[in-house]
Amino acid sequence: MPGSVRDVSAPRLADVVRLLERRYLPSTAESWDAVGLVTGDPDQPVRRVLFAVDPVAAVVDEAVAWEADLVVTHHPLLLRPVHSIAATTFKGALLHRLVRSGTALYTAHTNADAATGGVADALADALGLVGTVPLEPAPAEALDKHVVFVPVADAERLVDALAAAGAGAIGEYSRCAWTSTGEGTFTPSPDASPTIGSAGQASRVVEARVEMVAPRRLRGAVVAAMRAAHPYEQPAFDVLELASWPGATGTGRVGTLGEPTTLREFAAAVAAALPATAQGVRFAGDPDGRVERVAVVGGSGDSFFDAVRAAGVDAYVTADLRHHPASELRERAAFEGHQTPALVDVAHFASEWPWLAHAARALETDATAAGTTVETRVSTLSTDPWTGRVASPGPAAPHASTEGHP
Repeated sequence: MPGSVRDVSAPRLADVVRLLERRYLPSTAESWDAVGLVTGDPDQPVRRVLFAVDPVAAVVDEAVAWEADLVVTHHPLLLRPVHSIAATTFKGALLHRLVRSGTALYTAHTNADAATGGVADALADALGLVGTVPLEPAPAEALDKHVVFVPVADAERLVDALAAAGAGAIGEYSRCAWTSTGEGTFTPSPDASPTIGSAGQASRVVEARVEMVAPRRLRGAVVAAMRAAHPYEQPAFDVLELASWPGATGTGRVGTLGEPTTLREFAAAVAAALPATAQGVRFAGDPDGRVERVAVVGGSGDSFFDAVRAAGVDAYVTADLRHHPASELRERAAFEGHQTPALVDVAHFASEWPWLAHAARALETDATAAGTTVETRVSTLSTDPWTGRVASPGPAAPHASTEGHP
């Protein structure tokens, strides 16, 4: 608005999105997922950010009442394609209200599930697991090693060029390179235009062997940068594909409790650690069985039973467990003579809610480090769709007597 003064301490929406996506890389989301900015002006200031599991009307009400500039949800609003966002549909009406109130919407879904400090880590932390590792590790990014032979005097310039193209980045370090020296020899043909030496005469040059790693996806750019910076008409170089290995992130987590407990006590501790829901916590297994090593997956997790069995855990905590997969897991283990991991089934919403506080703290920290300030709030509204449960009284006793008979 004319005459308004922008709060210089408040980041732009584009800046906040950049901070979020540095922690929850969109490229790590599943191919079927829909993550990222749903609505909002990248240039609008963001002072208040509300975190919630679901993008539902009650959450939007809370955001508008609190005057939030941005809502970050775990679940996508537009996971399946739509052909209209007219306010005559419930999703369209929600989007219209967000736009009218100037409230942006951002989604971090499967990219937040596996990330360090994401949904899986938050659930493991809430249950007191230590020494956690991914249940199904994601492969580390594929890397190449670029080996280039260059005159010693040009080695530093070559390293700079490769680094500018994305090579030599290892963790928090950049421009990482290894060099050694040796003698190179070559004989230019009559049609060559050598930088050093003459056609038809053997030349010997003291050269540096420069080695730098780079993501395989940048191979073309790194090789192009090397050719542009190299003084030779025909550079001598190798591109080696490095072996792959498991990365530090991935689906779910496996860890150990501080002290062993029973399944009954562990299930009670899970119920106490997570938001209350109508479903509560169900478990399958010997109530007095020992539980020490535990696997967790936030959200629907019965597709990971093979990984759970391979992990050798005592219990598996996840959500949305279905009858047939759960029954088959236990029957298979009994048939093969393996120990059956106990199953602890919680509400989908409850399993993912602990991440919100982690994400809110991380955003505040990252914004401060960037010289800006945001205020965050974690929604305490239960967006679990189930609102009640009636406990079964159990079947009648076998051969129960009928009225009028002893």
